[in-house]
Amino acid sequence: MTASTTELAVTADDRRIARYAAAAIALTVAEAAIPSLLPGVKPGLANIVILIVLLRHGWREAVWVSLLRVVAGSLVIGQFLAPGFFLSLAGTCASLATLAFAARLPRDWFGPVSQSILAAFAHIAGQVLLARLWLVPHDGVFYLVPVFAASALLFGIVNGLAAAKFLKESAQA
Repeated sequence: MTASTTELAVTADDRRIARYAAAAIALTVAEAAIPSLLPGVKPGLANIVILIVLLRHGWREAVWVSLLRVVAGSLVIGQFLAPGFFLSLAGTCASLATLAFAARLPRDWFGPVSQSILAAFAHIAGQVLLARLWLVPHDGVFYLVPVFAASALLFGIVNGLAAAKFLKESAQA
């Protein structure tokens, strides 16, 4: 009896998603090494990649890259199925839902920076809500919202500007 193998056809889209996901995972792993003054406050550098994918290739590919980043990134840093994984997944799902809406807004008024800010606020909201419902069984977690909101605004602006710069440079090349 011989073993049979099934080969999957790999498309150019699959390769592109894998390249973007690899970049997002690398940024996630690098970011995990950055010390944080407050748990949950990170720059979200992988979101630059997600924004670029969203604006170049659409929401569906951005979802693939985001979910691959969350799963593979958590596996690499040893947090798969730990609370941090679920917080990241909740933030990512909220962010993706917001980006689905934001991608339909007029691009003249809502570009990479405003989309990044909206996604950052949604990410924090998803994480805080899950933390409140699951990890912190009292309303004290909401006292941290102003700090999280300030970091979402700051990092949303910075990441949006970085994504806009990459998009502009690649359009000129």
